[in-house]
Amino acid sequence: MSFSLFSFSSTLTTTTATPLPKFRFRVSSVMASTVTTTKVAPAVIVGGGRVGKALEGMGDGQDLLVKRGDSIPLDFEGPILVCTRNDDLDSVLQTTPLSRWKDLVFFQNGMLEPWLESKGLKDGNQVLAYFAVSKLGESPIDGKTDTNPEGLTAAYGKWSSAVSERLQAGGLSCKVLDKEAFQKQMLEKLIWICSVMLVGARHGGVSVGVVEKEFHLELCSLIAELASAAASEKGLTFEQAMEDRLCAYSRAVAHFPTAVKEFKWRNGWFYALSEKAIAQGKQDPCPLHTKWLKELKIV
Repeated sequence: MSFSLFSFSSTLTTTTATPLPKFRFRVSSVMASTVTTTKVAPAVIVGGGRVGKALEGMGDGQDLLVKRGDSIPLDFEGPILVCTRNDDLDSVLQTTPLSRWKDLVFFQNGMLEPWLESKGLKDGNQVLAYFAVSKLGESPIDGKTDTNPEGLTAAYGKWSSAVSERLQAGGLSCKVLDKEAFQKQMLEKLIWICSVMLVGARHGGVSVGVVEKEFHLELCSLIAELASAAASEKGLTFEQAMEDRLCAYSRAVAHFPTAVKEFKWRNGWFYALSEKAIAQGKQDPCPLHTKWLKELKIV
């Protein structure tokens, strides 16, 4: 979910003999080897894993796929789609000409805002990718639930429309959002991954579906706590029924395993809010989160 949400592994298959679940994925009809009929802007794609290869398969053969650590060309126009782990982002910048930094499009999960701001990329291009690529070379699967039948994937920034067109050419949904709307959805996704992974980890690494079904109260309590802390920190108001939306998504990806990973980019952001409040003599805004992190000896 890397465990990365945009590189989810899926074992879902559909047959006429088996009833379809209420929450289902829509399988793209465009295989990676199929030439798309929609005109897609050529792109540099950084990372040759499942997501990078899937994005390349949505193009028209004019893309340039570079491996992690390879230099980004100065004279290749168009977006630079970054499909690496978060911890590799510094090296991506080092191999990208400074004049092209604003063309970078980040597909990573987690809280990237502090890192982006530290690099002068406050308005950097980002994508919230809610789709699965089960194996290298296979078609992506769109994650849709009945609470969000329009799809959850969203893009922001200079290249958002180009990214949306590419994903739609591959049979996937993708909304283009303004800064505030994107920030809300980014935080909501962050809250989901931090909540479901932590609750699952404290129960032995059970699947996402088990977390949602058997530890529903714990999950919803943590979602509400983190949502309140994030809203207060960012001065925004989330749409109502967040718990319902995130639980619906949990059921849609029920087979995913749980583990607390990439702490710096995920749960670490909320823990930093707790540390700041306590240092100022205030109450911890995320007491459950802090308690469970300590229970697992993560902090």
